[in-house]
Amino acid sequence: MSVDIQLRFDSEAITEFSKANAEPAWFLEKRLAGLKAAGELQLPVLEKMKIDKWNTDQFVPFQTAAKVGSAQELSELVKEQIDADSVKSLIVQQNASIVFQAIDEDLKSKGVIFTDLPTALKEHGDLVQKYLNTVVQYNEHKLTALHAAVVNGGVFLYVPKNVEISEPLQAVFEVIGNDALVCPHILIVAEANSKVTYVDTYVSGPGQNMVASSIVEVYVGAGASVQVASVRSLSTDVHDYSFRRATVDRDGKMEWILGEMNDGNTVANNTTLLKGTGSHAATKSISVGTGSQRQNLTSQVQHFGTHSESEMVSKAVMTDEAVSILNGITKIEKGAEKANGEQAENILMLSDKARGDANPILLIDEDDVKAGHAASVGRFSEESIYYLMSRGISRRQAERLIILGFLDPVVAEIPVEEVKNRLRQALERKLG
Repeated sequence: MSVDIQLRFDSEAITEFSKANAEPAWFLEKRLAGLKAAGELQLPVLEKMKIDKWNTDQFVPFQTAAKVGSAQELSELVKEQIDADSVKSLIVQQNASIVFQAIDEDLKSKGVIFTDLPTALKEHGDLVQKYLNTVVQYNEHKLTALHAAVVNGGVFLYVPKNVEISEPLQAVFEVIGNDALVCPHILIVAEANSKVTYVDTYVSGPGQNMVASSIVEVYVGAGASVQVASVRSLSTDVHDYSFRRATVDRDGKMEWILGEMNDGNTVANNTTLLKGTGSHAATKSISVGTGSQRQNLTSQVQHFGTHSESEMVSKAVMTDEAVSILNGITKIEKGAEKANGEQAENILMLSDKARGDANPILLIDEDDVKAGHAASVGRFSEESIYYLMSRGISRRQAERLIILGFLDPVVAEIPVEEVKNRLRQALERKLG
């Protein structure tokens, strides 16, 4: 069934951008296939939320910006996310341009590739082609198809076998200006027994009718360990769509740490596929809903390997007239013997007009497993408020302390101090 859409770009604009960036022919073919699929596919069906009135395709995708020569020359908004004086490995994208990138020379000597996606397509095209869109298919629904058509940057991170990276690698994505789009594709490949941490932040400057559309694909090799942390602090003028997915081999470990601090409407899906025996996944996420924003946030783990383990913790604070849907899905497939999946969704309500839904789901197709879930939606404990006020703290201060304490187990896990501080500042801002 064809879907009628009136786009603000066409195949000619996509082809022109692709050729200007010297992309390989196979990538342009993928772009055009995505554009065709976008006209045929429906939007994803989300639990208890419709997004057909949201801005999913009304943007100008290829707005460019000038490069800078050093981290000190970046915008003040971006510099707030980093330590400009000491950062060694960093990629910064504004709209459709990579405006800055650097990689520690020591990592290069170990065979590590950390570069923007456009450069990777030119210099490591065969390696990118081997992995791109094999975990997140381009034609899963309209949003993934549109992403494939107009992807305008991103990151390629490759860590060879037995290489361990101690310092986090960082990226910042900024969307700014009317009708602007930031659409990065992040591709992370960690070979056997390697270790790496990748951290990114999403920010927005002045502008209206902006969109952020991102896909993250992670490949965790046997015995490898990958940590991905992401903090998104986009304004009410930005619709944000993110789809993250990882596949984990034998004895591999995948950890997600996610701070959804947007002020605007948000769709996020985070899925880990535990393919190998003894593979492990941990997902920790927090969100704060304010104003009239709508959020649909899904964390999912599929167990295929025997003795695989997963933990998911999702926490949300709701105020004003915001709506948040927290979905936790643990799926244990037939044959995943001795698997163990645990999840918890907790929502703290601060307003009678807000809505928070916690939806824990267990789908079990194997007998010899362990699985459990917990969910809660509630208000402040008056006993806790009274206890703090009895120590001379005002009610407002007591409420803030309880909120921050509720969320801090996730905040404290952010591996970059500047990003952790920005997340705490975003919490302070959103909570008023």
